[in-house]
Amino acid sequence: MKQKDNNLTIDGIDKKIIRALMTDARTPILEIARHVGISGAAIHQRLKKLEKSKLITGSKFIINPKILGYSTLAFVGIYLDKGANLKDIIRALKKIPEVTECHYTTGAYNIFIKLFCKDNTHLMYLLNNNIQTIAGILRTESLISLEQQIERQIKI
Repeated sequence: MKQKDNNLTIDGIDKKIIRALMTDARTPILEIARHVGISGAAIHQRLKKLEKSKLITGSKFIINPKILGYSTLAFVGIYLDKGANLKDIIRALKKIPEVTECHYTTGAYNIFIKLFCKDNTHLMYLLNNNIQTIAGILRTESLISLEQQIERQIKI
């Protein structure tokens, strides 16, 4: 693994390690070591270097929102009164647990958020009482996801 400026170059061994962990982050290090053909200690060292370079930012369990009753996935474009209020608006959006992503964007919207709701009534409640009441938000535009077609990470 080499790092020049902000560009990271990874070798074939790093790629094999990353691919194995992307497939299943719970794969034992020794199993990866046997597959790759190097020691478990070498795998640990490479993982530490990859984490230090920030290519790998951790591992996590992914909660299925539908099992918890969140059947509506919505994306909301937010128009701001002025960009100067951005930090306060982001702080207020962070207090809404249903908001799972927030992006400051170019184009039609200033902010684009992803949120999970129990149903359309819950979405309407969040929009009317939690989001559109935030000082500095002019208006919102909502899109409801009918079904996710692709979910993946960048290919290594």
